Formats: sequence, C-alpha cells, structure tokens
Amino acid sequence: MRSPLEPLYKACGWVAGLFMITLLVTILLSILGRQFNFYIRGIDAYAGYCMGAATFLALAHTFSYGEHIRVTLVLKRFTGGIRRGLELWCVALGIGFSGFFAFYSCKMVWWSWKFNDISTSNDATPLWIPQLGMAIGTSVLFIAMIEEFFLVLRGKPLDDTPAELARTE
Repeated sequence: MRSPLEPLYKACGWVAGLFMITLLVTILLSILGRQFNFYIRGIDAYAGYCMGAATFLALAHTFSYGEHIRVTLVLKRFTGGIRRGLELWCVALGIGFSGFFAFYSCKMVWWSWKFNDISTSNDATPLWIPQLGMAIGTSVLFIAMIEEFFLVLRGKPLDDTPAELARTE
C-alpha cells in the first residue's frame, strides 16, 4: 500500500539530495579557493548548513523506506500479542522523541527569527534560515512516525523487510 504522504517524503528526499550536491559544490569551491588564492566569505558555514539540512530533510524519506537502522534482535524473539505490543511501544517511543525534537526545532527557529539571531561566522546569516531544514525535517519525521504507528496498529509488522534485502553489515 502506498502512503498518501509518500510525495512529501520523496520531496524531502529530493531536497536533501540537492543540499548534498550543494554541499559538494561548497567544499569544492573552498578547496579551489585555497589552490587559486580566492576566498568566498562564509563558505565553510554554508557547507555546514547544507550538511545539516541534508541530514534532517532525509530522515522521513529514509524512515518511510525502512532504511533506518532498526534493532529487531529482541522483537524477533516474541510472537503474537507481546510482539505487537512491543512494536507499538517502540513506535510510540519514536513518536515521543521525534515530536519532542520537532517541537523544539521549530521553537528554536521561532526564537532565532524573533531575536534576529545572526551567525557568529563571517557569513552573518540569520540563523533561522539554516535552522529551517532541521525544523522541517524533524516535523516530517514526526508525521512519518505517526503514520507508522497507525500502520503497525492495523497489523503491519515493524520489520517487514524481505530476508534478501536484510543488511548484514
């Protein structure tokens, strides 16, 4: 079953990919600047902003495709109602953590905007702009966790990865 929220997760994944490409470009510009004696003000800070945005925006996309590392060693030892209860407990715990993180990420953006907080680096970027990536990414992850909770509640196993796709790193 495809999720109606899948376009949102895919959009976040694509934007995260664009931020990774931008991260690559900023790092290459920084390297070239050292080689050819030019400096772009704040390039290191912008590389950090891109890395943060790429990381947080990719969370929901990665989670919705089952690519987050999940420790199912304990869950696989149980069956029936106990396993289902543990799966629901795990996802509820994830909702709590992601909701907490999303709330405080959004609150941080709000306060940075309200107080006009500026980066201490030499780029002097208003901090609410790069913090938006974290706030949006954690909020979409929170939505994905809620969706996962209802899927597990309807009977979807928490670890429904086919054996041939299981990672053995």
